[in-house]
Amino acid sequence: RAYHALFMQNMLIMPTAEELEEFGQPDYVIYNGGAFPANRFTSKMTSKTSIDVNLEQGEIVILGTEYAGEMKKGVFSIMNYLMPLQEVLPMHCSANLSGSGDVSVFFGLSGTGKTTLSADPKRKLIGDDEHCWTNEGVFNIEGGCYAKAINLDPENEPDIFNAIRFGTVLENLVYDPQTREVDYGNSSITENTRASYPIHFIKNVQIPCVAGIPKNIIFLTADAFGVLPPVSKLTPEQASYHFISGYTAKVAGTEMGVTEPQATFSACFGAAFMMWHPNRYAALLAKKMHENHTNAWLVNTGWTGGSYGTGSRIKLKYTRGIIDAIHSHGLDQVDYIEEPNFGFQVPLSCPDVPSELLVPKNTWENLVAFDATMQKLVHLFKENFKKYESGVDPEIVAAGPR
Repeated sequence: RAYHALFMQNMLIMPTAEELEEFGQPDYVIYNGGAFPANRFTSKMTSKTSIDVNLEQGEIVILGTEYAGEMKKGVFSIMNYLMPLQEVLPMHCSANLSGSGDVSVFFGLSGTGKTTLSADPKRKLIGDDEHCWTNEGVFNIEGGCYAKAINLDPENEPDIFNAIRFGTVLENLVYDPQTREVDYGNSSITENTRASYPIHFIKNVQIPCVAGIPKNIIFLTADAFGVLPPVSKLTPEQASYHFISGYTAKVAGTEMGVTEPQATFSACFGAAFMMWHPNRYAALLAKKMHENHTNAWLVNTGWTGGSYGTGSRIKLKYTRGIIDAIHSHGLDQVDYIEEPNFGFQVPLSCPDVPSELLVPKNTWENLVAFDATMQKLVHLFKENFKKYESGVDPEIVAAGPR
């Protein structure tokens, strides 16, 4: 499809005319036959959709899906194979930096606010999805952004809204054919509506998309169980544990058959793209954090005052207040308590955030229900981690919930 070519022009770093003259043969070729289904009778084929990567031949073949994101994720998968061989950490994350050069990286599965929170008018965007961490700093693998567009609002997400102009690819969105007006609230095709645009369509952006060593790592989770604190500080080992876990939760109503919150775990916040055992990436993360004295935070953008259906979603302005406090060192001199189940440090005050929100148990009316829900989540974490334990460093295993 023509829009696939435009998508890749938006999403990759384009070579200059001079570089193209000396380019030679490509290292990898993507064959996008997405309009043609995979043969379900092929050995080990379980679907009409397949994305196949052949590292030896340098080929990616896409069948049975025209979703453009599969191409960029194919490229990311290759980087997840190549980079650890050079002691470089590939990261499924967004990243930004302050005027003084302080870098933050944001990990989070879909729906946790990764793109929204990294597009900060007070900070320059390095990139919204795929980066590498070298001994010198971070760089963006991509040359564009691929933002979720469902219910896109100019007030809440002005940077993304204003980036949608001629040259942007809108995917799975519904629009009026007469007026060309886009209905961002329409999810009749899918909830997964997207906008792909070159990174320079964002006003406040770091060009080239390269910066220094991260000062803060922020893990985002939308905890629909409503028991994780809005913000917690993690040790490097706890950070590695939560990196391997890659937790968020689905809520009722988003998928058929989901009637209560369901935990979702995706190793390294991108299991589908990780070529090596998760410990290889997690150990590299812990090593780089120790060497550079990087802080790690777990930020819950999900529910408070109860689980989904009883409690309410934490307001975006409070989450933004937490992120601002992390960046302004507003959490450096406050008092902390230890969360008794996961063992991380929870601040008792945060600028621009009501203090009663910071300790989840204080927001629940039914404390027995809180304890039961917390134990359920602890159990889900432990069960999920069992499949990795044999290949994970003992100090990372020990940093899990009790």
